[in-house]
Amino acid sequence: MTGVEIRRADFADPALAAFLQAHLDDLAPTAPACSQHALDLEGLRRPGVRLWTATAADGSLVGTAALAPVEPAHEELKSMRTDPARRGGGIASTLLRHVLDDARDTDVGRVSLETGSQPFFAPARALYAKHGFVECAPFGGYRLDPNSTFMTLALEVQPADRPRDRARDQAQDRARDQAAR
Repeated sequence: MTGVEIRRADFADPALAAFLQAHLDDLAPTAPACSQHALDLEGLRRPGVRLWTATAADGSLVGTAALAPVEPAHEELKSMRTDPARRGGGIASTLLRHVLDDARDTDVGRVSLETGSQPFFAPARALYAKHGFVECAPFGGYRLDPNSTFMTLALEVQPADRPRDRARDQAQDRARDQAAR
């Protein structure tokens, strides 16, 4: 275990805004603007998008991951980022397992993603492949782009005996929505 706590994002947290801006800043030099598909803070607030954060024992934000709807039973992995100083410690795998479990819990049958095709993104592509993602054609509104790699994962049906904590997630959603008002 990585020693992180994963919970739904608090959009009122200034550390979240800074963390997500650093993500966009990291990606900016990797491809032309027309080939960059990362969501900014407002994009992550869209209805249906679920964003999680990973925090270390000291309370510092060390990772994010989101799921966004593509079509019924198909979601896209977005904003997957680990603090550069903490990469290689299992945080990304822990976050990825968490969001895939959430997708299964909500009867999502497929999770897809778009990531860069450049060497900068090789560790991300390896992580996704390790977790069962395979390359695929563009999905949703994407078009074939030499700067992008598209990957997808078909999810197995969730066993009925797996405990769900939907009440906690719903309470966190309500609190986030109230804070955003």
